[in-house]
Amino acid sequence: MTLEVRKYVAIVEDVLIEGHKPADPPLRMAAVAAVLRNPWAGRFVEDLRPEIHAFAPVLGKEMVERLMPLIGGGENVEAFGKTAIVGVNGEIEHGSALIHTLRYGNFLRDAVQSSEFIPFTNKRGGPGNSITFPLRHISKGGARSHFMTVEFNIPDAPGPDEILIAIGVANGGRPHHRIGDRYQDMEELDHDQTVRPDNT
Repeated sequence: MTLEVRKYVAIVEDVLIEGHKPADPPLRMAAVAAVLRNPWAGRFVEDLRPEIHAFAPVLGKEMVERLMPLIGGGENVEAFGKTAIVGVNGEIEHGSALIHTLRYGNFLRDAVQSSEFIPFTNKRGGPGNSITFPLRHISKGGARSHFMTVEFNIPDAPGPDEILIAIGVANGGRPHHRIGDRYQDMEELDHDQTVRPDNT
């Protein structure tokens, strides 16, 4: 069985103003999606590994090569994420098979010099379904400044026998982020426990 990609789609969003205040620097979020024929559609396949091994590296390499120029190179990336949407003749497991493998994800991790977990969504849906997935910091998982969401759609994808997979990145956190992060919370809570008279 051969990999059959019907189309690639790229999107770029530049946030110039947020909260009535210029974003300095502007935030850029970029994503690349691939729409491909589901090699397992319409039937139950016990062993998904042959297609995972054959297709995931090809998709990972091609999609990262298309994505990095949109953000000016991996050195500019501070946040990343991924997703899969499976058409109605497939299983959610089919989309998971292609994105939840090091043979796919390591292309993105290597491009941005990260060893972190890539946040994700995976679901079943039809054409025009919302492609929505989270981003997080490439090395500081508790940095709430980089908790963001990429969202777009492709009007004709995924078809019933297709899988849509996508990866996305950002060159910074939310403009004017000011809610602190998990690490600050932990320090503050530890301090609060030590100063309470009853230590409760």
